[in-house]
Amino acid sequence: MSERANEPSAPGHEYVIPAGSAPADGYELEITPKTAGWEHSSLRILNLPAGGTRTVDTGGEEFFLVPLSGSATVTLGDETHELAGRAHVFEGPSDFSYLPVRSSVTIASAAGGRFALCGARTDTVLPFRHGAREDVPVELRGAGQSSRQVRNFGAAGVFEAASAICVEVITPGGNWSSYPAHKHDEAGPHECELEEIYYFEIAPGPQGQPGLGFHRTSSSPGHEIDIMVEVHDRDTVLIPWGWHGPCAAAPGHDMYYLNVMAGPGEERAWKITDHPDQAWVRETWADQTIDSRLSGGQ
Repeated sequence: MSERANEPSAPGHEYVIPAGSAPADGYELEITPKTAGWEHSSLRILNLPAGGTRTVDTGGEEFFLVPLSGSATVTLGDETHELAGRAHVFEGPSDFSYLPVRSSVTIASAAGGRFALCGARTDTVLPFRHGAREDVPVELRGAGQSSRQVRNFGAAGVFEAASAICVEVITPGGNWSSYPAHKHDEAGPHECELEEIYYFEIAPGPQGQPGLGFHRTSSSPGHEIDIMVEVHDRDTVLIPWGWHGPCAAAPGHDMYYLNVMAGPGEERAWKITDHPDQAWVRETWADQTIDSRLSGGQ
């Protein structure tokens, strides 16, 4: 296992970042490897007003740039990507851009919007590329009250990157996801070592009532951590190690989360181990239907 930040004796809520508590350098949210206390994964949320622009110097990180709301043009040199975007994250997948290391990229939004920069440290230089929303593989995972939709826009084996793995998950109100709990904190034939970020958005109630959900992370062999937290719109949870899941969406409030993962391994892959007390639940899905509120499986 690679050397990472020292594991505290009673870790937990230092890995929970409430909405609005980590702005920096003009970003609504900025999580870097340094601020997270690890080595690889990062996330920044950029909020642009109508007509706004921002130039991002990627430095030693690659990024997936994905609109959370609104549309944008993304320019590197003489190449420009038009990202059609979306009104909000529950609308469906979005266009996105891949930003290479050591690049100066300009993001502009005529109508304004919020944009996630999902990053990972790397020395590998890959081309500046555009991903179309119609090409994003949409997976319906689980069944019954474990039904959720996974948008694999930046998954390993779907879109080439050096290290970053990024997906979006929609969990309908009342359902559970990231279940069974799983881990990826050891390197081996059946598991990859990956640092992970969960960024949440929670749909409001019918009169705009603020929503909520729950997230759990617990200790895995050799790694102490204990998080059981009520999450709200735009909260973030860091997963340096441990069994993570389930996530539960309160009835009436759909849950979105953006997962950003990266690690030290040469292979860019998502290999996990299910929690041994919860793995049995997968067998029950064969006799259940997928939640009818979800669509788009491929």
